[in-house]
Amino acid sequence: MASVVPYLKLIAHFLRALFRSKHEQVILELALRQQLAVYHRTRPRPRLEPIDRAFWVAMRRWSSRWAETLVVVKPETVIGWHRAGFRLYLRRIFRPGPGRPRIPTEVRDLIRRMAQENGWGARRIHAELEKLDIQLGLATVSRYLPKRSSDPLQRQRWRTFLRNHRDTIGAMDFMVVPTVRFELLYVWFLIEHGSRRIAHFNVTRSPTSGWVIQQLRESFPDDSAPRYVIHDRDTIFGARVDAAIQALDTEPIHTAYHCPWQNAYAERWIGTCRRELLDHVIVLDARHLRRLLAAYVDYYNADRVHTRTRDAPSGRPTEPRLSSTAQVIALPSVGGLQHRYTWAEAA
Repeated sequence: MASVVPYLKLIAHFLRALFRSKHEQVILELALRQQLAVYHRTRPRPRLEPIDRAFWVAMRRWSSRWAETLVVVKPETVIGWHRAGFRLYLRRIFRPGPGRPRIPTEVRDLIRRMAQENGWGARRIHAELEKLDIQLGLATVSRYLPKRSSDPLQRQRWRTFLRNHRDTIGAMDFMVVPTVRFELLYVWFLIEHGSRRIAHFNVTRSPTSGWVIQQLRESFPDDSAPRYVIHDRDTIFGARVDAAIQALDTEPIHTAYHCPWQNAYAERWIGTCRRELLDHVIVLDARHLRRLLAAYVDYYNADRVHTRTRDAPSGRPTEPRLSSTAQVIALPSVGGLQHRYTWAEAA
């Protein structure tokens, strides 16, 4: 019985072909011939070209029985071709125009800067930009405004204070350095915010409030104390130290608990000193550490160019090239750990 089934199917297809219309017969013959042309190509594996895909997309539209004669691919593949072509058609019709010109990056940064520094709204910033001959719409300014804090008091607090008074601020802190005998030495220092200059430092084995007061007096001779001095809430920086700071006609500013970022300039100098000096030496005792730090502070204040100020803390003049034969030479500092570069005539 199984051997008779194929013949019965063949007879059924034959009878159906007898009652098929001439138009439908032509379409089916065309479809079969197209697939035979694909199989007769010389490539090892038949590969459909764009014209073949277009043919079967058209066949899907012309004939309702197009899938019966399809052999080379699945009907779902032809449907995918049709949808992809429709997407390309829509993309071509609805191609976006040039639109508005892009806002330069410096203008966007300026909008955010005005909002952060002053707490201004879009209308105030829009008016200020017009005074700078920067023509923008009010909606454009509003789009680039930073998100405001829920607390209006957060707009101008610590960072604004540091930025507005940096030339009159000093910061002090301690740095702990172990010796070769595992003894802990304490380095007290004071840094000026405006220039990043280390105004004074000293080393001790047992810091006390009285010792810190003496260092403050040595740091500001001849009424040269800044208006503010920032320090953390270390027990050594207690009421006696604050009273000594106020006696210098200076206001002490305490950072919040567990907020070292509020004394960022001092913390950064500690990290810089460790990376450029202390991580490369073994400290023998307090005298050795004091000598190392003296050499490094001299280099830091006079030669080291700060990335933000683009200058050394004490001011380093620009050296023009002496002549066309002059060459750059390196002058070692801090025992050769750091260098300063200058022009010198070739030998």
